[in-house]
Amino acid sequence: MQSQFYTLTDYPNGLPDRALFRLETQTLPELAEGEVRIRNHWLSVDPYMRGRMSGIRTYVDPFEIGKPMEGGAIGEVIETNDSSLKVGDKVNHMGGWRDIAQLPAEGVTPLPDLDVPEQAYLGVLGMPGMTAWTGLNLIAECKPGDNVLVSAASGAVGSLAVQLAKAKGCHVVGIAGAAHKLAWLESMGVEPVSYRDRTAPELSDAIKLASPNGIDVYFENVGGVCLEAALSQLNEGARIAVCGMIDSYNAKAPSPGPNNLVQLVMRKAKMQGFIVTDHWSSYPYFLNEVAPQVAKGKLDYKETVKEGLESMPDAFLALFEGGNTGKMLVRL
Repeated sequence: MQSQFYTLTDYPNGLPDRALFRLETQTLPELAEGEVRIRNHWLSVDPYMRGRMSGIRTYVDPFEIGKPMEGGAIGEVIETNDSSLKVGDKVNHMGGWRDIAQLPAEGVTPLPDLDVPEQAYLGVLGMPGMTAWTGLNLIAECKPGDNVLVSAASGAVGSLAVQLAKAKGCHVVGIAGAAHKLAWLESMGVEPVSYRDRTAPELSDAIKLASPNGIDVYFENVGGVCLEAALSQLNEGARIAVCGMIDSYNAKAPSPGPNNLVQLVMRKAKMQGFIVTDHWSSYPYFLNEVAPQVAKGKLDYKETVKEGLESMPDAFLALFEGGNTGKMLVRL
């Protein structure tokens, strides 16, 4: 059986060029003991993957030039040499960026038996959803009545963060760009704020207008002017959960830091970065809270779906151009 997969031909400097992604084909070897073969149905497309294209180790190893790339995927077991999995099982694994994955069974997780679409385990019930829940609850210690600000509020993580905060009884402000994203936030009862064509002081004024009583919790996905604007509106004892800073992922040189970090001192605020995999032991608690809401249609989660393995690089690059509402996925 043959597998098609993507490799990188070089590490990019700045925004990756489409030509750096090469689609290759190989004949898979016979299954070794403890291995399974999976036909992928859905591939995850995530901003963190840009960090793996840097050639240096951050919190995860970089992609190797010329070797199959990796990412979250949902698929079906089509052949197995391990007693823990059987043909037909729907599973979650990290053998993405390819159509057929051959992996050790220990790295494959059967999907829970819940009445939700299978791709939800890459988005609202997967890493993005768990990231939103972790940032709000475990890092920022969000509580009812807090004034909450979320950047990239219509993205895979931010779109759930605003809804979870609303469900807690918080006043929520969401930063986004495109008009349809701002309209969606407003439809969810979130105060929408556009970052487009605004300096940090201008964005800060817009946040103040949307949240006159300041900000108690800031869920940070972007950095740049969003962080600088948010710092100016912090209340005393505010908590900032830093999930990512997509504004700098494709920067060719280090970005200057915000010029008002002193606000952390003035407001006695806490700012903490986190990696969701460090908190995965709490996934069952997240699933117990969020999965029933998904099954009952109480959470409005968005997906942007591209078709076919050939669309994977373009789907990835679109993340840095505001080309997704909610979770970016590729369907095979």
